[in-house]
Amino acid sequence: MPRLHIALVALLALTGPVAAQTTETAPPVATGAEVSAEMAAVIQALRLADLFAVLRDEGLAYGTTLETDMFPGGGGAAWPEAVSQIYDVPTLRARFDAVLQAELGSDTEILRDLLDFYESDLGKRVVGLEIDARRAFIDDAAEDAARVAADRRRAENDPRHDQLERFIAAGDLLEMNVAGALSGNLAFLTGMNETGLYDEALPQADIMADVWGQEEQIRSDTTSWLHAFLGLAYQPLTEAELDAYIAFMESPAGQRLNAALFLAYDQVFRQVSQDLGRAAGLAMQGRDI
Repeated sequence: MPRLHIALVALLALTGPVAAQTTETAPPVATGAEVSAEMAAVIQALRLADLFAVLRDEGLAYGTTLETDMFPGGGGAAWPEAVSQIYDVPTLRARFDAVLQAELGSDTEILRDLLDFYESDLGKRVVGLEIDARRAFIDDAAEDAARVAADRRRAENDPRHDQLERFIAAGDLLEMNVAGALSGNLAFLTGMNETGLYDEALPQADIMADVWGQEEQIRSDTTSWLHAFLGLAYQPLTEAELDAYIAFMESPAGQRLNAALFLAYDQVFRQVSQDLGRAAGLAMQGRDI
């Protein structure tokens, strides 16, 4: 069952040491979405162009996994082409940026507060750390190692474990990610069902019951994933720096951004999940994708 890309504030969807930073300001990326100048500045500070490049690589890798698990060798050349189109960055960014604009674009005070944080040294640093950790997690071995480290922190009552628990609570990250994963799985199965894969189309109520039956496992896996990801991403931060980030997440600006990011991720990647489910259903029947 597919897992929705996990999105956190500043972007965990968003999401190792910080990659070397250049002193030049990157030009804004044209996404097709109409955003205000202030919103465009926040988008640039969040490095959404870099993040979505990672999410595309992650999606292409996930497409390979889907084919291996569900229809080994059955996708032909059309399958990677279909996955590539589904993870088309300009299309995803246009949808994503439009949601951010609708949710935040008219609130100049919140946007100023966001820029104050994300253009600070700490803000720039956490964005880079999150993106680098997301990139690292494309490698299953790196994710497994991070999960082992997270289990060790919990077993040894490491103070960083408690800090990360506070971070998760500040953004309501567990509940939002569980809801997003359930939504993504429902969309994937709905997409498959639409292709006529089954002898008779499954009632939506049956699909929903199947998805809700996964909630406990999804919650457990998401808890483990969050501690692994956050532990890797924020390992270079001092206790005081992470406390400052938690304080930002608890602020009105942090709360508004977090809510907007989750809404944007849910809308964009729910459609991605449904498109993947539809493409997988067609491939499993040997039909043109």
